[in-house]
Parts: sequence; C-alpha cells; structure tokens
Amino acid sequence: MSGIGPVEPVNGPEADESYDVIGTDAPRLTDRFRSRRPASGLAARWGALPPTARRALLAAGVIVVAAAGVVLLPTAGAPDRAEPTEPIPYPANVTAWEYLGRAAPPATPTPPGPRVTGGLFRFAVSVDHGPPVTVRVDGAAFPGLTAHVTPERSFTVSAGTPRRIAVEISVSDCSGLPRIADLPFLDVTLRNTRAIQHHSFIFDGGYARDLSELLHGACGPATLRPGPRPTGSAGSQNAD
Repeated sequence: MSGIGPVEPVNGPEADESYDVIGTDAPRLTDRFRSRRPASGLAARWGALPPTARRALLAAGVIVVAAAGVVLLPTAGAPDRAEPTEPIPYPANVTAWEYLGRAAPPATPTPPGPRVTGGLFRFAVSVDHGPPVTVRVDGAAFPGLTAHVTPERSFTVSAGTPRRIAVEISVSDCSGLPRIADLPFLDVTLRNTRAIQHHSFIFDGGYARDLSELLHGACGPATLRPGPRPTGSAGSQNAD
C-alpha cells in the first residue's frame, strides 16, 4: 500500500454527529442544577462534598424526619382522655339533718309564774359531697311557731364536716297549734353554687316528743287543737 499517513478519527470535531459515551454515570440532579445556573451558597457547598458525604447527609435527614413523625403522630391522633366533670349537685340532694335533743331540760313553771314559750333544739347538719352549702332556718311546722338558728341566722357546712347547730323555736300563737306535734318539720333555705332551694326537713321520734312538750308547756292542753298532720311548704325529706 502506498500513502500511509496518520490515522484520522472517523468522526472529526467538525462533524455534527452524536455518539454514545460508554463507562460514565447518568447525569445527576445536582449536575443539572449546576449546568443551569452558577453554583453559589448552599448549592456550591453541596456540590463540593464528595458523594459519600452527600449520601450520609441524606440518610441522616431521612432519619430525622422519620423520628419527628413518630413523635408527633401519637400526640396529634391521641383522643382527649380528660375525665368528665361531675355536675354540681343540688343542695337539697346532699344535705342531711339529725336531731340531737333539747339544748336544756324543759323548765316546769310553777303557777302563777310565766309559761315557757320557747326552747333550743340541737341538730347536726352534714353535706355528703359537692361545694359548701349555706343554710338558713325560715320556720317551723305549724302556724303560731317561729324558728331560727342561734346565735347566727345562717351557717355554712362543708362536705364531710358535719356542723352542730341550735334552733330556737318559740310559740307566738297557741290557737293554731295541735295537741301533738306529729311529724313536725323545719322550713329551710339551702344555697350552694348550683342553686338556691326552699326545702322542708321532716322529723319524728325525739324531736316530735320534745316539740309536743314545748307546746303543752307554752299553751296548755285546753288551748291546743287536734289539727291535721303538717305538710312541708317545699320538698320534704324525713330527717330523723
């Protein structure tokens, strides 16, 4: 052969022909980013990192995001477990009275001395639960009787702490009183943060006997009438 010279490439740089490149990686997202705009700031620092460091940072970011999701999901999805608040009870439903007896033995007047027209009757008042209850005694069972707490006109009882009080009952008019105080009651006003209630507490036993003795001592059997059984002026509750 003749005309041997330097071997020229089949496709020269002048030829606008495409060719495959074997042995290189596909273009990466960061490479595309760098090819579109000059690298600066975080992108520049990211590009300067070796591939191993980039993969480590990406893995750490995934772990942080997953951990945050584990912490936040139970908080966001947890139901409200607050215990329901028990409603405040009506004062008449939680207040109880117990009769304890006369504050002093009934006096026996000697004629022509004055008759005994009043006396002190002792009670224990308790509140089962709920807020404190303020109590005021408004009256006794029958016309012709007056009743009030002494020395104060009202008192307050806290739940779980019974309070002993004295009620002064006086006879003002014998014409409306029965011979026997059968199932007598006290009219009271009860107040707590829920409501104000007018209520009647009915007693029997010792209180009925002691009140009957007061009526006989103040009026005498001749002035007393048979009279009907008393009924409370408000909701009644047997308290003895």
